[in-house]
Amino acid sequence: MKNLCLPLFALMLFFHAEAQQIPSKAMQIKTAVLAAPEDLRDGAMVYGYDAGGTWTVLREGSNELVCIADDPQAEGFNVACYHKDLEPFMERGRELKKEGKNFKEIFDTRENEAKAGTLKMPKEGATLYALTAAAEDYDAMQGEVKNTYLRYVVYIPWATQESTGLALKPEAPGMPWIMDPGTHRAHIMINPPKE
Repeated sequence: MKNLCLPLFALMLFFHAEAQQIPSKAMQIKTAVLAAPEDLRDGAMVYGYDAGGTWTVLREGSNELVCIADDPQAEGFNVACYHKDLEPFMERGRELKKEGKNFKEIFDTRENEAKAGTLKMPKEGATLYALTAAAEDYDAMQGEVKNTYLRYVVYIPWATQESTGLALKPEAPGMPWIMDPGTHRAHIMINPPKE
């Protein structure tokens, strides 16, 4: 009996430690909204993970932003907030990823659906804010993160270099440029210089 108790105790500690890896709802909300402009944080909708690690809505929103909490299973810190008009595009990507589709399959599926009109894309520009940090700069349980890097993406479906005058690559630090031009996923990239 004594020989059985020790492995069971160790197994219980393992599962307890695994459960502890998911920050509280409050900590996930606190860090997810850091990607948003300050005046939009309080009203943003927030997605994250429940205690069991299941994707869920952590907070309903009252403005135009949707924020995504850090994935506790991924290395480092990575949160994002985006305009609600991007939600169908983002949700479809999550569905396809869950089905095991790779980046190209997700891109092609959404491209075809957007062309067919079955995937609603923003009619005007829609912004995404992405905030990242190294793992050593993030304390998930305390909701503290330092040395962050914020970049900006403005989705402009079907736009091209010709329709925008944007370069196809950045030629100087922080210079806006267009990525995936002419597709449903066309977007302006703005990567401020890192300190």
